[in-house]
Amino acid sequence: MGKVQFIRASEEEYEALLDAADAAHAREAMAAVARGELETLSSEEVDAFLDAATPLAFWRGKRKLTQAVLAHRVGISQSYLAGLEKGKRKGDPALFLKLARALNVPMEALVAED
Repeated sequence: MGKVQFIRASEEEYEALLDAADAAHAREAMAAVARGELETLSSEEVDAFLDAATPLAFWRGKRKLTQAVLAHRVGISQSYLAGLEKGKRKGDPALFLKLARALNVPMEALVAED
C-alpha cells in the first residue's frame, strides 16, 4: 500500500472536482439507460411507487405478476408475500435476494428507506 497523499485545493477547486465526478456518474447512468441496462420510471410510475405500501408491492405490480405467481417462484406462500407487501411481515436477506432476482431488480430496490 502507498502512503496517504494530501492534496491542497481551494473550495472552488474542490467543488469543481465534485461536479466533475457527479457529471461522470450521470453520463455513465445515461449510457446504461441507453444500453437497456438501467431501468427508468415515468412520472406516473414514480407516483405509483410513492403510493405503494412497499417497494415490493410496486415492483410486483409493475412486472404484472400476481402474488400467487411471485410467491410460487420464490417458494413462499401467497399469504406470506401479502404480509411482506403490506409491511406486516419481515423476510430475511436471502428471501429478498430471491424476490429481487424474480422481479429483475437490484435487491436494494425492494428496501424502503426510512
